[in-house]
Amino acid sequence: MNAKVTTIRTAAETALIERFPALMARLPGPAGPREQAFATFMASGLPNRRVEAWKYTDLRAAMREAAPAAPKPDAAQTTVALKGNSPLAGQGVVTLSFVNGYHVGTEGTVPSGVTIVPLAEALGSGHPLLARMGTLALAQGDTALALNTAFMTDGAVIHVAAGAEVDGPIALRFVTAGPSAIATAARVLMVVEAGAKVLLVESHEGQGKLAHQTNTAVEIIAGDGADVQHVRLGLNSEGAVALSTLTADLGSATSLTSVNVALTGAMVRHQVYARFSGGDARAQINGATLLQGQQHADSTLVVEHAAEPGGESRELFRTIIDDEASGVFQGKIIVQPHAQKTDGRMASNAVLLSQGAAMYNKPELEIFADDVACAHGATCGALDDELLFYLMSRGISKAEAESLMIESFVGAAIDDIAHEAIRDVLHGLVQEWLKVRAARINAGAGV
Repeated sequence: MNAKVTTIRTAAETALIERFPALMARLPGPAGPREQAFATFMASGLPNRRVEAWKYTDLRAAMREAAPAAPKPDAAQTTVALKGNSPLAGQGVVTLSFVNGYHVGTEGTVPSGVTIVPLAEALGSGHPLLARMGTLALAQGDTALALNTAFMTDGAVIHVAAGAEVDGPIALRFVTAGPSAIATAARVLMVVEAGAKVLLVESHEGQGKLAHQTNTAVEIIAGDGADVQHVRLGLNSEGAVALSTLTADLGSATSLTSVNVALTGAMVRHQVYARFSGGDARAQINGATLLQGQQHADSTLVVEHAAEPGGESRELFRTIIDDEASGVFQGKIIVQPHAQKTDGRMASNAVLLSQGAAMYNKPELEIFADDVACAHGATCGALDDELLFYLMSRGISKAEAESLMIESFVGAAIDDIAHEAIRDVLHGLVQEWLKVRAARINAGAGV
């Protein structure tokens, strides 16, 4: 006798299933890719601790209810949402603004050799570059990315011509705002042709304490000899469940630098899938995360070396955890049999500032070649007592001494950003976070 297995859906899963047909009818682009992506979600549901890749981040528990899909904002709502000062304002030679997942304006001049089309427009017109969207096999099957594909409303398709050297950052500003919690899904596809050089900066800003549910994805396809730099800043609303995915497909002798800085949000997960499709490519993938209260932040990455020579990958993630917050690092380097001469190094370092802080590390290597140099490491501990004592003996308060040590520790992950002004902005945000913490400690101590 065969027992019938009944899948039990959560309230959030049921809501997503019920709303998908109506949303798909009004979302731009062909239905096929969306339906295929939604089928991936239907097969697995929202990931939970039983899914190995989500072992330390239970999205099903975090998303007990599915926030309603954000409608397109009107002019008044857009004005209100954008009136706040963006930390990276003025840094881009061209800046695309998105409110609640919809393109609402472009400032500046698109550089020579670059074309930018809003994603909704590209989907509606059948833009030829869309044939390259979602083609990285390494990321297929991921539920968060599948949900983004199913529900994506807008974003950008960016093309950088062969040999173009873009003088200044291309900036994307994503703002989530409104009187109640909403769900957004934005997508960016950037194709960088051979020998081109470009810097892409994305800023994600949430307002207030609302439990917004955001899901963004950026795909980078870089041709032979391209030089791509990518910076992501997460300033989500305090109650947000924020998912973000970066995929990168690198050609021969390509260089990629990507830095993610996460400061706010109730539950945040940033995941990276990078494939070395060409030989002698190089990637530096960093993360800097500062957590407090009961925040939870997850950095997950998979790097696949799939060509010979296998190239060089470096991953450096620094996490600061205070109060009862928790951090996660899951990293995997895969070296395929033919990817000889691969040089891979991966490190996760965390500092716990309180007794209630927690960090979960899971670094992995899967090596199928025999001529490689690969290593991984993870550390977790408190600030150095001897160095702290030395600084305090020089008349520096404990809170200020800790701030100096923390800024230096986190700065190692930020300093790979070549653009000085953007690097300084990120250091400034870290300093502001530390000032708030120091003030709180001093107030508690009666200083």
